Amino acid sequence: MPAILEIVLGMALLLGGGEALVRGAVAIARRLGLSPLIIGLTLVGYGTSTPELVASLEAALSGVPDIALGNVVGSNIANVLLILGLAVLLSPVRIEPTSFRRDAVALSVSALAAAGLAWTGEVGRLAGLVLVGLVVLYTVQTYRAETAKPDEWGAILAAESELKETARPLDVRLAILLALGGIVATVVGAGLLIDGAVTVARGLGVSELVIGLTLVAVGTSLPELATALVAAWRGHAELAYGNVVGSNIYNVLGILGVTALVSPLPVPPGLLAFDLPVMLAVTAALILFALTGWRIGRREGATLLAGYLVYLWMLFGGGGLPFG
Repeated sequence: MPAILEIVLGMALLLGGGEALVRGAVAIARRLGLSPLIIGLTLVGYGTSTPELVASLEAALSGVPDIALGNVVGSNIANVLLILGLAVLLSPVRIEPTSFRRDAVALSVSALAAAGLAWTGEVGRLAGLVLVGLVVLYTVQTYRAETAKPDEWGAILAAESELKETARPLDVRLAILLALGGIVATVVGAGLLIDGAVTVARGLGVSELVIGLTLVAVGTSLPELATALVAAWRGHAELAYGNVVGSNIYNVLGILGVTALVSPLPVPPGLLAFDLPVMLAVTAALILFALTGWRIGRREGATLLAGYLVYLWMLFGGGGLPFG
């Protein structure tokens, strides 16, 4: 199969499979009587990051760890600059101060943890275990905080779960088949995307790291992109914002953690020299935009999108290839 066809088909399966998995899992959880809060925090939060997880595991086990690391870092950059930028251009978002302060801490800790571990030269199994422990702690603490004193963040999480519900309640057997089919489609899609991406990288003489940071990262972020654009189009950009914040936390603590547990990841010098500092700067920009007036408007959205174009130019046209 031609590499381009593998990439396109892989992205389509990742998007469709990720959506089917989340919708099936949400339907099962609703049948079991789980609250919208816990569904939004766990099934939707983790579920929309499933393509990133499967792709990173596939890359690591296939002997291309640069793509696995590039996928995590590139997804976090694309989430803020591309996905949130597009969402707030459609509909500006208002930030709830109390919940943001808590999640800004988690966002900062996860980004700094990724940078700190990378500087050791390898994200190994012990580091992976620590990261997984942190994501479990974050999930439990968020649930406790929202249960004890509900705020707008809890409403956002609940609304995210409702966004993934089908128009009519699904039969349990159909919901299980939908979730299982989503898992299969995601696994197959990740394999096709990674195979195609590696072929393209080697054919064009582009490093696997750069391909992971861009093509694979955007491909695996398609569920977040779809969720964000649908939410913003409906005038609920706070869902897009919440999805981006949660995804960036899960990407580092959960996806990087689980991948490192399965297969230790050596860190390429290019990631340290350029892309990790960009990820830290993007995280800082997101926090700064939120703190200035507790609102992210269209002007900030345009700035974020422009930042993504500059980042791509640095990678491909502005001397970025040596970074890879």
